[in-house]
Amino acid sequence: MTKTMKNLLALALMAGIVLFAGAALADNVPAQNGNGGFFGDAATRFMNTFKSVRTMVLIFGGFGLVVLAVAAILGKVKWAALGALAAGLAIVAVAGKVVDYATTGSADKGQVASYTSSDANL
Repeated sequence: MTKTMKNLLALALMAGIVLFAGAALADNVPAQNGNGGFFGDAATRFMNTFKSVRTMVLIFGGFGLVVLAVAAILGKVKWAALGALAAGLAIVAVAGKVVDYATTGSADKGQVASYTSSDANL
């Protein structure tokens, strides 16, 4: 590993601590989302960031899809590029629901799954 790579990793670690640790490392300060602690705050911030970035990607991707469609009709680009962009936007659009389904068992719940001994029918 090069020295530059080590420096970048150290900088990323410090930035992560500054951005995510805020209230979680302070004494007598409750977590923002009720999950408690550092990981609850990190999960909330990650989901907010994911939703914002996904919205921007879909907006810019929609404009790109229109531009590529016009260019493909005029013969300037291959139709495969248009299909690849459309498939990529579809994956970004459903990514959140796939994660919800995988973690909660239903795309409609939108909440974190809880596994207790009563759920196991013991």
